[in-house]
Amino acid sequence: MVYTYSASGLRLPCATSVYRSSQSSFNGSSRNSSFSLLLKKNQFSRKIFAQNSSYDSDSSPSTVASKKVRVPGDQGDGSSSLTDQLESPSTISDDPQVIHDVDSKEMRDNKKIKAEEQESVLSTLSSNDEEAHAEELSALLNWKVRNPNSEAKPRSIPPPGAGQRIYEIDPTLSGFRQHLDYRYAQYKRMREEIDKYEGGLEVFSRGYEKLGFTRSETGITYREWAPGAKSAAVIGDFNNWNPNADVMNRDEFGVWEIFLPNNVDGSPAIPHGSRVKIRMETPSGIKDSIPAWIKFSVQAPGEIPFNGIYYDPPEEEKYVFKHPQPKRPKSLRIYESHVGMSSTEPIINTYANFRDDVLPRIKKLGYNAVQIMAIQEHSYYASFGYHVTNFFAPSSRFGTPDDLKSLIDKAHELGILVLMDIVHSHASNNTLDGLNMFDGTDAHYFHSGSKGHHWLWDSRLFNYGSWEVLRFLLSNARWWLEEYKFDGYRFDGVTSMMYTHHGLQVAFTGNYHEYFGYETDVDAVVYLMLVNDMIHGLYPEAVTIGEDVSGMPTFCIPVQDGGVGFDYRLHMAIADKWIEILKKRDEDWKMGDIVHTLTNRRWSEKCVAYAESHDQALVGDKTIAFWLMDKDMYDFMALDRPSTPLIDRGIALHKMIRLITMGLGGEGYLNFMGNEFGHPEWIDFPRGDRHLPNGSVIPGNNNSYDKCRRRFDLGDADYLRYHGMQEFDQAMQHLEEKYGFMTSEHQYISRKDEGDRVIVFERDNLVFVFNFHWHKSYFDYRVGCLKPGKYKIVLDSDDSLFGGFNRLNHNAEYFSSEGWYDDRPRSILVYAPSRTAVVYALFEDEPEVVDKSVPVEILKTVEAAAEPVEESEPDEESEPLDS
Repeated sequence: MVYTYSASGLRLPCATSVYRSSQSSFNGSSRNSSFSLLLKKNQFSRKIFAQNSSYDSDSSPSTVASKKVRVPGDQGDGSSSLTDQLESPSTISDDPQVIHDVDSKEMRDNKKIKAEEQESVLSTLSSNDEEAHAEELSALLNWKVRNPNSEAKPRSIPPPGAGQRIYEIDPTLSGFRQHLDYRYAQYKRMREEIDKYEGGLEVFSRGYEKLGFTRSETGITYREWAPGAKSAAVIGDFNNWNPNADVMNRDEFGVWEIFLPNNVDGSPAIPHGSRVKIRMETPSGIKDSIPAWIKFSVQAPGEIPFNGIYYDPPEEEKYVFKHPQPKRPKSLRIYESHVGMSSTEPIINTYANFRDDVLPRIKKLGYNAVQIMAIQEHSYYASFGYHVTNFFAPSSRFGTPDDLKSLIDKAHELGILVLMDIVHSHASNNTLDGLNMFDGTDAHYFHSGSKGHHWLWDSRLFNYGSWEVLRFLLSNARWWLEEYKFDGYRFDGVTSMMYTHHGLQVAFTGNYHEYFGYETDVDAVVYLMLVNDMIHGLYPEAVTIGEDVSGMPTFCIPVQDGGVGFDYRLHMAIADKWIEILKKRDEDWKMGDIVHTLTNRRWSEKCVAYAESHDQALVGDKTIAFWLMDKDMYDFMALDRPSTPLIDRGIALHKMIRLITMGLGGEGYLNFMGNEFGHPEWIDFPRGDRHLPNGSVIPGNNNSYDKCRRRFDLGDADYLRYHGMQEFDQAMQHLEEKYGFMTSEHQYISRKDEGDRVIVFERDNLVFVFNFHWHKSYFDYRVGCLKPGKYKIVLDSDDSLFGGFNRLNHNAEYFSSEGWYDDRPRSILVYAPSRTAVVYALFEDEPEVVDKSVPVEILKTVEAAAEPVEESEPDEESEPLDS
């Protein structure tokens, strides 16, 4: 598919290039060209210069041939399967330590440097110390040679376990032992094959150190796996796009390679910022492609295709991280965001502006993690970042790679984890900029035929049984953690990966036959096990979240125990349930239905709950606020105007829905940016009219950015009702920070009253009381509780600060009385106004203010309760949340 939009906010002066009829479709002139990324507010404005290197046209390019290394099952056409790989050990090289070892001057220099370092350091040790330190020192020097810019110590991934504990956790799985044991056996065999032929998963996941462009002291090596290509050459500004200047050599396994020595003056053959591509003669004809492992790509104004950029700034210009990565919090409170649409203005925002303007907002709101969408480069902006074209490149629309690093470093300074919305479930079908038909064949990185196409998403599907695809994806997952210091991932579209039907037109009922049968893509599940194994082995503090709607058992059980290995599952059913409920009358809301959906999750498998995400905000759908208040939001959100019943109802229920979702839905919570204050309207990316082959036209929005931004000014305006909703969300986050109720072991639902429309439950030393009735308020309403003592209000959705009617006295104290009520040994009497959510805390001492950055009004609410008393063991009769 060809996309005809151009990105705003990215100012790249067009190079003086022409299309020559005698060559393929991309050529550049011999004139030097320069690119600059001009970012908003003149912050972190950086320039990327693309100048031609001094090149002698009479000299032949310097190339280095690869040694022959056979990878399991790779027939050179990209069509290998997992079974083929495991049954073809005879085709594999006897050298297990290298990907494609190159006996180049670069390698010889490294060996020489390594030997000199060993001799120098060992000579400083006494004879008594040499033997004790030699092995440790050798390992450290090996690591430094592999990672000359890294000071990290060697890391290792634990070997596979027995994979049998899943049957202890869930005895029902025993009936599907044949499938599960086969799955784990395939995972173990893959680990063994990788250990044997690649030197281990730790080495295998560093493919970016061999493939793509790699720099040494003597020059640049470029390697590309393209078995379908008949010839290949690297072209770009540095050689005037001459396809005859730097021709690549191919080994018998489909890896093309060339070594470009430094210029006479010692400068690299390809200057930093130069445009580069690979030209290949393929079964589909001559094509110019962006290198698959490219680290940066840009789209020049007025041009349709992107260009690969050789991004290797001088050492003095590279961003250096200043702040350590935060430890993983016990409970995750995630702020889902998109850099491009994070401005209040109708523009494409930048990494720098997000760093300076949005991160402090996230910190103030009380979230401890930010999940950033659309990081991987995607040619089509309106794809929301899910049609990835360049997997190793951060989106250039928002700035440079160093700008992104600066953003992440700032988040770490604020104590905020940065999670990336990573897409390994599919890829863009764009043949100009992406992996589709990269080497001219349909079965390169993807399955061939219909198996390799997602008919709903109009995208390509990876072949997870291919050895080189595994290398590519595993290395990609490691790249972002290693190079950019991301703290983890939200894996997109995992349901599509795990089943051959991709979850389309399938209603999962929870029957285990739906998960463990012929419709399960074992290759894909094994890949997910491998990537979780790699991430958690090398980065123990990293977080992995899987977007799975199917409810796959073992999804969040460690790989060593036989599980898939994710830390969290996105509890996607909750958002769908709220939309379903919001279409009904208040009288038809069922308390039991709400509670069942919120608590219907697998024991010991953690979930991230959300009332709404970006999905519900897209054009064609509605946010919760818009479902509740609709067009009244345009005219009645100002405090100097009378409210309407629809606005009063909407604001009250908006707060209640979010709090009960956080209170019962999982061990983590997610909110899409702007929804904390009930962002009006919808998200609509800029798009032009789309002309279909049948002659019909799908109208666009005149490429408008008006609905592709976040109106944070609405939530900040204290004269609008949005402000009260934002204040409530902030108070809710800080309440969880103080009490940690999402991960409390004590949790009990004591009341689901369909007549009163009341839900009562306990988390930690807190008692939550929700009255969903549309007009009934209850005086002296008895609420069961576990522990004796004095309770006080710590959060009240009816507080005037939050846009409520202030019907409760926050100075009141509620003393427990003995006697069983709602299966609780004690109870308190409370006032439960209609459409309110109130949280009561058990306390003994006077409050202790712990966060001076929180507004005084919220501290009076959230911190008014004293420190909770020491928690005792959960009572035996407690009803678990998933019961």
